[in-house]
Amino acid sequence: MRREDDFAERRKHIAGLSDQELYDRFWQLTAQVVDPLLELGKKNTTPSVERAVLLRMGISSLDTQKIVEGCMDRGLMGHGAGHVVYKMAKKKDISIREAGEMLARGEGWDEAVSLFTKGGK
Repeated sequence: MRREDDFAERRKHIAGLSDQELYDRFWQLTAQVVDPLLELGKKNTTPSVERAVLLRMGISSLDTQKIVEGCMDRGLMGHGAGHVVYKMAKKKDISIREAGEMLARGEGWDEAVSLFTKGGK
C-alpha cells in the first residue's frame, strides 16, 4: 500500500511564514503541549516522587528526606526538590551532591527560596 504524499496540502497554512514566524510558531505549539504537563507535575508531585528524583540525581537516601521536608516547609514542592538542588548547585557553582548535602544540613534555604521568587536567578 502506498501512501499519497499530502505534504504540500498539509503545509498550506504555514507556507507564507518567514523563518522567524515558523520559529515562533514552533515554540508556541511546544508551550501548548508542555505547559499542561508542567502544571500537572506541579500539582501532583508527592514526597516519594521527589525523593526518587533526588536519589537518581546522586543524593544519598539519608539526605533526600531532609531536602524534601525542607522543600515542603518552604512551599517549594511545586518547583520540584531536584530543581531546587540543581538551581542551588548552579548558583553556588558546586556539584549537585554538594548542594544536596548543604540543604540537608539545613544550610542555604533562604537563598534557595529566593531563587524561586521574582528576581531570583
